[in-house]
Amino acid sequence: MSKPVLSRWPSAIRASSIIAPLALALAACGSEAPAPEPEPSVAPELELEAPLPVMGPERVVLGFGDSLMAGYNVAEEQGYPEVLERALRGRGINARVIDAGVSGDTTAAGRQRIAFVLDNADAEIDLAIIELGGNDLLRGISPEQTRENLAAIIEEVQSRDIPVLLMGMRAPPNLGVGYVGQFDGLYPALAEEYGTALVPFFMEPVFDKPELMQGDRIHPTAEGIEDMVAATVDQVADALPEPDAD
Repeated sequence: MSKPVLSRWPSAIRASSIIAPLALALAACGSEAPAPEPEPSVAPELELEAPLPVMGPERVVLGFGDSLMAGYNVAEEQGYPEVLERALRGRGINARVIDAGVSGDTTAAGRQRIAFVLDNADAEIDLAIIELGGNDLLRGISPEQTRENLAAIIEEVQSRDIPVLLMGMRAPPNLGVGYVGQFDGLYPALAEEYGTALVPFFMEPVFDKPELMQGDRIHPTAEGIEDMVAATVDQVADALPEPDAD
């Protein structure tokens, strides 16, 4: 997989308040009784669900974000862009996902580097996924500044005729009702203003499941990333524009 010349910087994230995990009651399951002979039809049905053949022109997706995009503390092939690429290809889409995530990036840092990333991409980009804002929360940056930076990033991408899929984030309740309302509302507001596709909350599949989060309670495990891809791959596929007829 091709990547831009961007290394995975060590995470600048040190706080643990971005994700407020809920206490879950885990129900134990299982039985000591001998199990009956398995139904022969179950496994064969699952095996029939083979991936679709990959067809059509290459579709290049840019994954632009912070450590949630970069794949903090998981193997390179287990990061969100890499898993997303496999999921899209499993649906028959000739996808290549560029991992342009940098751990620790705020929206301001993303604003500074977006033009460089676009200028140095090794192929024409069909869709840009923008995932930023979590580190703004950790640093207490005002929602107004976060929105201004995200708007500038979206404008830079759209100025090059590249559609955008915006990954929303949510503030933890301990930051106060006023802050939470402003921060949580900025993603749908930007999506409406700029006509972008939107995933309302990127961390929805994992934020309240401790077993899918790493020990820092900020970053998903490899299994959690798989669930995040499963929850968003439809929206990514829908956001991809139709390929040119020629």
